[in-house]
Amino acid sequence: MIGTRRARRNGLPRPSAPGIFGRGGEGNRNARGAMPRDDGRTALGVDVGGTKTEILLAAQGGRVLAETRIPTEPERGPAETLRRAADAAREAFGAAAGSAVAVGVSVAGQVGPRGVLLGAPNLAGWPGADVRRIAASAFGVPARVVNDVRAATWGEWRLGAGKGVRDLVVLFLGTGLGGGAVLGGRLLDGADGIGGEFGHLTVMAGGRRCTCGNTGCLEAYCGGWGIEARARDAALADPVAGATLLGLAGSPEGITGQAIAAALKGGDPLARRVMDETGEVLGAAVVGLVNALNPRRVIMGGGVLDGFPQLMDRAAAIVRERALPAARGVSFARAGLADDAPALGAADLALARLRSRAGVTAT
Repeated sequence: MIGTRRARRNGLPRPSAPGIFGRGGEGNRNARGAMPRDDGRTALGVDVGGTKTEILLAAQGGRVLAETRIPTEPERGPAETLRRAADAAREAFGAAAGSAVAVGVSVAGQVGPRGVLLGAPNLAGWPGADVRRIAASAFGVPARVVNDVRAATWGEWRLGAGKGVRDLVVLFLGTGLGGGAVLGGRLLDGADGIGGEFGHLTVMAGGRRCTCGNTGCLEAYCGGWGIEARARDAALADPVAGATLLGLAGSPEGITGQAIAAALKGGDPLARRVMDETGEVLGAAVVGLVNALNPRRVIMGGGVLDGFPQLMDRAAAIVRERALPAARGVSFARAGLADDAPALGAADLALARLRSRAGVTAT
């Protein structure tokens, strides 16, 4: 059986799915943003998360031909995880898996330019692993390894809400906050391959502690876990003001994105204050990105925006008010791809690497 979701996907990227707090090279377009000619080749895309690993087979232009998934079981290590992913692809996709000419692997962590995992909070024991070498051995084809949000950024640029735009910034607000950028038609890499870690911009000197160990990071204010922690602290600091939220949640530990959204819908002042502050911090950070990088478009996605879509509108309004006048022409758009974005972007990046090595340019 090829791909359990193929019938309802019809080979097309699907729009963002609803949810709360769930979950970024080569320049291969010409000056007008044209797609490379479809040469009929396919690639595998593998998105390794802390709990599950998504595997898909994709053709040029983002057509998903087949999909499957396995539990990650990170404690078994990267070699065993990717071996199991390769076996799952062969079992689920049959002979079609053997037609793939490359594999792209996206990982929730920092990935060096040679495919070595530099850091991964949800994959204990993996940092230092040469994931590119391991993937190439497991799948038997050339491999490309990239951070999951940078893979998704590439996917949005090539296949989603960024098609035809040569300069863009992408922000995904999920449990954490990740980002990426395409500048001048090239994916932002950085010296060590970790360009685009916008979630760890310092937006508040001496501010809230982030999971990265720093203080005042954007993620600690606008990532899902940061919003929940701020709402929890606010309710505990003022139990009278927090009565509605605590009542909906059942306990301070029960204050989740769903509880905040329900309180906000009911007009709760504390929930309104928390989300207003979130919008202000997010908007200020986007002003900085717009001024520094001068993108033509800002693309935003993730579970936080599914639950609180007004955050993007507030960020856009703040940019119109406070960005440098010459940069205010930037447009805003919701991400066009859904959960497949990292795996799909990684597969397309792997194909792009082959085209680049072959000297193929956009036509």
